Amino acid sequence: MTWLVVGLGNPGPTYASTRHNVGYLVTDVLAERMGGRLKAHSSRLADVLEGRLDGERAVLGRARSYMNESGGGVKALASYFDVEPEQVVAIHDELDIDFGALRVKLGGGDNGHNGLRSIRQSLGTGDFHRVRVGIGRPPGRQSVHDFVLKPWSSTERRELPVNVEEAADAVESLITRGLEPTQSAFNR
Repeated sequence: MTWLVVGLGNPGPTYASTRHNVGYLVTDVLAERMGGRLKAHSSRLADVLEGRLDGERAVLGRARSYMNESGGGVKALASYFDVEPEQVVAIHDELDIDFGALRVKLGGGDNGHNGLRSIRQSLGTGDFHRVRVGIGRPPGRQSVHDFVLKPWSSTERRELPVNVEEAADAVESLITRGLEPTQSAFNR
């Protein structure tokens, strides 16, 4: 069985250090753990790395499109590697979870997240796994759009590496131990 682990974000240096790109950061850590780096897929819709994560066959992916069009790249990879939606893991930023926390779940709605909406539409279902990395809510009256596309605060940047490593641990746990043990260990 093959798992497709996809980090959501926006391509390019302009967005590299923004909250919306935390999924990309987690896939970078996972690629390092796999001993490789992401390279262009033949579809040109995504970058991929094939290999093993903690002994399990996995394909890491990162769509080359913007967040709100992530579904095309995810669908192309799922089709190419013959991965069912239940074996897809989307790693993404989550406003409704405090910074420093994460949640792992299977299925659900998109909760206003354009990347998840795009994946749901492209796969025809929301029955895929999610590793939801908390970024918290914008302060005051700042718009959500501005908040997710701004760089991390200096305090957040100091704590971010720990959060990203923990999210990578959660992905590995999910594909090796299963959903319920992973939820027990990481959802808090």
